[in-house]
Amino acid sequence: MSAEQSIPKNSPDSPGSPDSPMLRDLTAPRDGLVPVIDRIQPLRAWCEAAARAPQEPVAVDAERASSYRYSARAYLIQLRTASAGTALIDPLAFTIPQGLKTLLGQREWVLHAAGADLPSLAELGLVPASLFDTELAARLLGMEKVGLGAVVADTLGLRLAKEHSAADWSQRPLPESWLVYAALDVEVLIEVKDVLAQRLAQAGKTAWAQQEFEHERTHEPGPTRSASWRGLHGLGALKSPRQLAAARAMWTRRDEIAAREDLSPHRVIRDRDLVAAAKEAPRGREAFERALPKAMRAKDQWWKTARSGVELPEAHLPARSERSYPPPHKLWSKKYPEVAERYRAVRAAVAQRAEDLELPSENLLQPGLLRHWVWEHEGAGAEEEVAAALQQLGARPWQVEQSAPVIHRAMLEDVTPPATNAP
Repeated sequence: MSAEQSIPKNSPDSPGSPDSPMLRDLTAPRDGLVPVIDRIQPLRAWCEAAARAPQEPVAVDAERASSYRYSARAYLIQLRTASAGTALIDPLAFTIPQGLKTLLGQREWVLHAAGADLPSLAELGLVPASLFDTELAARLLGMEKVGLGAVVADTLGLRLAKEHSAADWSQRPLPESWLVYAALDVEVLIEVKDVLAQRLAQAGKTAWAQQEFEHERTHEPGPTRSASWRGLHGLGALKSPRQLAAARAMWTRRDEIAAREDLSPHRVIRDRDLVAAAKEAPRGREAFERALPKAMRAKDQWWKTARSGVELPEAHLPARSERSYPPPHKLWSKKYPEVAERYRAVRAAVAQRAEDLELPSENLLQPGLLRHWVWEHEGAGAEEEVAAALQQLGARPWQVEQSAPVIHRAMLEDVTPPATNAP
């Protein structure tokens, strides 16, 4: 056995670990750092170079500033093709030209965690013809770590620095070290894609990946937790409807200020401070203001906002929890024990099938989709009916093919009475 083979898979010394001393550091772009494109002419030149090889995929990334800004817009766009090299584009400097939209609209994009970047790029009119998501491919291959650094280390034996992932990309000018980081994010994506595509083929999962990529490319993202006041962290500490009404009113005002000033909401007032103040609001102004940060300005305005919630008529106060369908599965064991029992059996069967296929259970079948199916089905029915219902709920064909039989079998076993000894 070689020295490399004898190293445990999860050890920092494993060649595939980002902390392995066996990795080579990727610290600078191979062609040097290119200047940021903030004028149309250099962008047209890059497009012309890329157009000479129309079959080449394009590595794509975007940098946002969600920890600092309200908007989810892209503040820097990174592109790379083998023929044209890397382009670092400042989308604040000009309107994205139709030539770039057309070029990218005819190409396969290679991204890592595409769902994070596609919405902000779509806002600029940039939409792929097809895509390959290296994070999603890594999940389907059962890789334990799927961050970009870990995937680059596993596939290429390179260590990728990730120092500036939470930086304020809205600031100008951007520091050179940030631009190096941004360029490296697309430097080797095509090579990573080639390795992962080969592994998917060897595992017989190419068709699965293609279905997942197309779903990711075409589906409309749903609302995030932060899009509602009920997504406030720590909201469970509020027990009375009037406390909740104060929190709702304060969240609405915070959202209006954040949108107007393009600030991340937590930079207006943090969730924990908002919830703490809302908790004290029914007790009066003095208790309310004590709960706010000492240095916070305009406390009087925040008090008026909270009071507008506290003093609402009874009929307009919010309920402790929002009605959802199906009901939250955490309540099933107490309120719906039969459903909870079905869910345990089916979830275990899906988890075992996912383990057999060497991929995460949530990638075989989304937990919310599985819970929806269980809630609506007391019996197994025919396997074809299970498959049709899963597909109607949004499962991809490969997911249906792999999960419907095990769900059907688990339901049959769950309802089959235990055997008794013959007299």
